[in-house]
Amino acid sequence: MSKKALGILLDLESQESCGSPSFMSHTPSKDPQPTSGDDDGGDVGMIPLEEWLPITESRKGNVFTATFHLLCSGLGFQVLLLPAAFAALGWVWGIIILTVGFAWKLYTTWLLVHLHEAVHGTRFSRYLRLAIASFGVKLGKLLGIFPVMYLSGGACSILVITGGKTIKQLVHIMSEDDTVPLTTLQCFVIFSCLAVVLSQFPNLNSLFGLSLIGGVMAVAYSTAVWSLPLTRDPQSQNNVTYAIKDTSFDNIFNAIGLIAISLRGNNLILEIQGTLPSDSKNPSSKTMWRAVVISHLIIAVCMFLVSIVVYWAYGDEIPATGGPIGNYLTLYEQDYSKRAACFIHITFIFNCLCSYPINLMPACDNAEMVYVTKSQKPCSVFVRMMLRVSLGLVCFFIAVGFSFLPYLAVLIGAVALLVTFTYPCFMWISIKQPEMKSLMWLINVFVGSLGASLSVLLVVASALFLAEKGLHANFFRP
Repeated sequence: MSKKALGILLDLESQESCGSPSFMSHTPSKDPQPTSGDDDGGDVGMIPLEEWLPITESRKGNVFTATFHLLCSGLGFQVLLLPAAFAALGWVWGIIILTVGFAWKLYTTWLLVHLHEAVHGTRFSRYLRLAIASFGVKLGKLLGIFPVMYLSGGACSILVITGGKTIKQLVHIMSEDDTVPLTTLQCFVIFSCLAVVLSQFPNLNSLFGLSLIGGVMAVAYSTAVWSLPLTRDPQSQNNVTYAIKDTSFDNIFNAIGLIAISLRGNNLILEIQGTLPSDSKNPSSKTMWRAVVISHLIIAVCMFLVSIVVYWAYGDEIPATGGPIGNYLTLYEQDYSKRAACFIHITFIFNCLCSYPINLMPACDNAEMVYVTKSQKPCSVFVRMMLRVSLGLVCFFIAVGFSFLPYLAVLIGAVALLVTFTYPCFMWISIKQPEMKSLMWLINVFVGSLGASLSVLLVVASALFLAEKGLHANFFRP
């Protein structure tokens, strides 16, 4: 453990002891209670904050629970945007960029898994805390709070939009005529109510059942999306072309952005690892890395098959702009049976519903931590329920007011990409302190700098793309 990291952690603990609600650690109690460290004579008079917050309340996870948490959070609706990216990039660059991006994400995931217990006696079970320990209190909060909270609350808002509109599409497909009995707002309400109910599970580890269902549903609709085109009439394939219509800077980098946002999920790595038990003989990093390998193998198969097969089947017919659920899914309504289209939409909706509580958990944890540090007692069932209902209402109103958010995913997500591609590299340098100009130092400086540059380029390209194509911002008119 470096002196710098130790100093930052001590500073962090001292600020927490003053009641600051922005950190994840123990806080002095007015009515001292025993903690897990009391047997050894440590942490006497400190409330067991780690045991009261939903992310670390239960550490009874295993390789199976971690695998399905990773699968459900890592294989989301963004996989349906990959064929749109290939339509803009073409075969060669599409495969190269997706391969490099996936390997890049896997590398930064490895860094985070091994940083979880990089400081002896401390488990970084939250991304924000690791950022603070790495970059200092002020800079860590500045760099970490917005992207982490955006990836939590913002992802849930986009899930409401995407899931709600998919419910409307499903009702339209199932109706006998062209009428749609439900409005978009009503579909948002239905989705939000179901999602908030599912968010009432007490802690992250207890969401294993939802992660299992969500992961299976994600694999199911991904499999349907890439397997159905293989059943097409061979003659229809003769009319498919793969010409790239627009080779402008903004269109190309917007497509790269679609691939990059499909590789999100690193904001939950530390939190998922925090549900695993750990000791000197069996550190959590071993179990977590096995779960990462298994889940990412499944994710890779789904991503590459969806990208390659769908682009092979439809070529330049795929709208290169992507869309909330992938505009190319309208092709499935035309080419295949109503049952097939309904199956894709139903499994997609279930995946969105199951992903919602997992993505919301960091925001729930932060809200409960504010309550616990002020009240010096754990949240009751009623308080916990009200906090989650309140967060659900916030996500719902954001979805209603900004229902065009999925079209801004690349622009806003470019900032959050730092969480996946950049921060872990510099966190490793700060915590592990490898020798300057050593192999690990050079790799992390290069990869981290490349990620920061990519984020800037994506912001510029997305802004240019929106300026050229326009954005119909329908505020509070979903």
